[in-house]
Amino acid sequence: MSADRRAELAANLERVRARVDAACRAAGRAPEDVTLVAVTKFFPASDVAHLAGLGVRDVGENRDQEAGPKVAELDPQVRSALTVHFVGQLQTNKANHVTRYADVVQSVDRAKLARALDRGAGTALAEGARHTPLGVTVQVDLEEGADRGRGGALPEDVPALVEAIDGCEHLDLRGVMAVAPRGLDESGTRAAFDRLAALSERLRQDRPEAWWMSAGMSGDLETAVAAGATHLRVGTAILGSRVSHG
Repeated sequence: MSADRRAELAANLERVRARVDAACRAAGRAPEDVTLVAVTKFFPASDVAHLAGLGVRDVGENRDQEAGPKVAELDPQVRSALTVHFVGQLQTNKANHVTRYADVVQSVDRAKLARALDRGAGTALAEGARHTPLGVTVQVDLEEGADRGRGGALPEDVPALVEAIDGCEHLDLRGVMAVAPRGLDESGTRAAFDRLAALSERLRQDRPEAWWMSAGMSGDLETAVAAGATHLRVGTAILGSRVSHG
């Protein structure tokens, strides 16, 4: 069964990588400039190990209660080869725990969370539970109209949040992240990603090291690549549906 699952993941991964390569060619970009983050939520540590064996170096999780035990279950050699991204909404009371296993938190949407992560990372560093600052990206809300404010920092609030992160000793700002609003056609999704790209460009003017633009998932990765995404968060297209795998 394990061999069958590895073969399934390998085939899925090959198809996704082919999509990314094709999208990069269409956009005139180099495939090596785009990082694929395999989102492994709802799937076991054995799948993470399979993906690591297939060359995946970045994995994403979005639920602390699942992610912590899963990362702890990984063989130390497998864990050391991976960058673990926390990509889900995060409550401040979970921030301390997340800093014990995540290398990057992509979903920082408010100053209070940034400060909680900073305290957690500082404690983890002092205790030897981590050895580097915590990478973070600012999650930006791309919704418009009545749905604004439900999924990230509003664009006009991003500068203040960046300043708050700058004041955190143990956080390393990597860039911005967003999820495309639901219910949009391809042109609407592209317009949303273009808004994120404009924010990313303004951020990089002052902080060239904060160059990440994390956008795009299984259904819209090509649109994200065309808009300039540097990181793609792909789950279903690689892992399959949780219904079929428990």
